[in-house]
Amino acid sequence: MTDDDAQRAAGIRAKIMDGFARAERALFTRPAPKSARAQMKFLHTREKDSTKTLAERLGVSRKTVERYLSGASKKPQKRLQAALVKEVEAEWQPQVRAQARQRAATSAGLVISCRAYFGFGPEGTSDAGRVRDLTVAVAPSHAAAILAAQETGATDSDLHKLVAEALADAYFRQGGGGRTGLEVKFTDVEWLNISF
Repeated sequence: MTDDDAQRAAGIRAKIMDGFARAERALFTRPAPKSARAQMKFLHTREKDSTKTLAERLGVSRKTVERYLSGASKKPQKRLQAALVKEVEAEWQPQVRAQARQRAATSAGLVISCRAYFGFGPEGTSDAGRVRDLTVAVAPSHAAAILAAQETGATDSDLHKLVAEALADAYFRQGGGGRTGLEVKFTDVEWLNISF
């Protein structure tokens, strides 16, 4: 894989991960804590009341964590605010998230919407590559593979291949009944959304 391919795969992986984060936020049945103090208290509880572990996780000092927990500090800097939001969303309502992932992997699948370059035929034909807007329902078997790879921290290229295969199978091969064995290029992703 060339450096350009690696960068492209990393960009696609970031869009896939962002798509999962947005999809999971949509599942929440209660809003996540908004104030810095409430966020800090929630994370403090998740870290078993260890200010040291929480400080390391957020990349700040123990004193900073203690100031927010006591209410002495209320308005975090942008970097800390972003870290708080990210960490709270990663920990918020894990059972709701787990149930949706289980349902997607076993029965419901995923819906993936994207705008990207898809190509599978020679230039000058109707099958030539071009930018397309797709919204497809991905089979539970593909959803299970994508979710497992995402949870285990699969490489950029592996996650990219799994999503490309799922989109190709659902749209271009029509679940395997259409153009079996068709190789589809999936690159230059402008945006990507996922829903459970």
